[in-house]
Amino acid sequence: MFAALLSAYLLTEHQADYVALNKLHSLRIKVVDFIGFLSITILWHITFKNLKLYRSRRLDSGRNEWRDLIKATTIGTSIITLVGVIIKNTFTTPLFIIFFWGLSTLFILFFRTTLRYLLKKVRIHGRNLRFVLIVGTNQRAYDYAGMLEEKKEMGYRVIGYLDENIHLPAGELNLIGTIKDLPSILKSHIVDEVVITLPVKSYYQEIQKIIQQAEEQGIIIRHLSDIFDTKMAHPSTEQFGNFTVLTMIPSAQEGWRYIAKRAIDIALGTALVIVTSPLMAIAAIAIKLSAPGPVLFTQYRVGYNKRIFNLFKFRTMLVGAEELQGELEEQNEMDGPVFKIKDDPRIFKAGRWLRKWSVDELPQLFNVINGDMSLVGPRPLPVRDYNGFHKNWQRRRFSVMPGITCTWQISGRNNISFENWMKMDMEYIDNWKLSRDFKILIKTIPAVIKRKGAA
Repeated sequence: MFAALLSAYLLTEHQADYVALNKLHSLRIKVVDFIGFLSITILWHITFKNLKLYRSRRLDSGRNEWRDLIKATTIGTSIITLVGVIIKNTFTTPLFIIFFWGLSTLFILFFRTTLRYLLKKVRIHGRNLRFVLIVGTNQRAYDYAGMLEEKKEMGYRVIGYLDENIHLPAGELNLIGTIKDLPSILKSHIVDEVVITLPVKSYYQEIQKIIQQAEEQGIIIRHLSDIFDTKMAHPSTEQFGNFTVLTMIPSAQEGWRYIAKRAIDIALGTALVIVTSPLMAIAAIAIKLSAPGPVLFTQYRVGYNKRIFNLFKFRTMLVGAEELQGELEEQNEMDGPVFKIKDDPRIFKAGRWLRKWSVDELPQLFNVINGDMSLVGPRPLPVRDYNGFHKNWQRRRFSVMPGITCTWQISGRNNISFENWMKMDMEYIDNWKLSRDFKILIKTIPAVIKRKGAA
């Protein structure tokens, strides 16, 4: 951090000359600047500690470490910006902040990557090792040991197994005792970590005792949990008072990712409202001239975790269209609970033009800014359609914020069956990334121009 601060300051001053260094020295001797610098150092340390960047990350991938480091330097840079504003420091200019964030990220990534590389080389040659005792002899234990053996650069060596019964061929295992022998084995062997692979339902009391015995001697404990066989949820542990809470989040759109997505929605949504306001004004005039009634159509839709909200659209149908839907149910061209007719007789002339170019969806930008929707996400469905859902897996589409556009919109919309539509939504949720949202937004433009699957 200190090297990045100095380098960023000198780069901002354009040249590393004596005057720049002298100015930096004069800043340091001021009491308010010293307090600010001390605050930055402490908060920077807390940020890295909370992101677990001071812990050993042998089992973690380099990609995850890079992600957490970038997250930490971004938070750290935000802290420096905030402190600079509070103490009214003149050197925390936008250019300085950009230089600092880039340099601090680059320096730390280079240092960590170099350290990881050197440690891998050392461990492959039998140094800096950690010795593991595995409790359990099931397939889970065998697979875990196999991974440690395969990835020698992590520096783990399995010294043996403990179990009451051997669940795999004895020739493949180094069984050194029973579960009751754990205290004596911890006393007589070098053990850095105890890995528990026993099924919780059958060995709850034994597992509790193993944890207590290992913890008593200050040995790291890892548990390969089989409590819940989750395929999609992202488990994490949190400390709430005296309780250790195991949380399983079925969506990637949580935590800092959700915050980033929400920030993009607000910024881009606001910009799009400004850019498209002339078009929205034209649409409003066209509606008023074409059919009596309000400009906007509002409808209750099912949103995030089934919260009901009022969705805004430009009105494209005659007044009382919802009451007429019952008479048109037999003409529904969509399978599943969704109602759609290609040449819906309730749509007036200007409304067809608005739908053709998806202009009727523009007022939903206000739903995005308000926090009811996102720019990208599964389409919010009417309450009537939701009540027609009969499969639980389909309801998982409501576990994320609904959006104006998604995979369905850029893949054919009304030409796609309801079942495939739902599968597209699930695939989006399970493989969600911010970069994918940007790709969908970009692909939405040609999809609208080509009117792909538009009603």
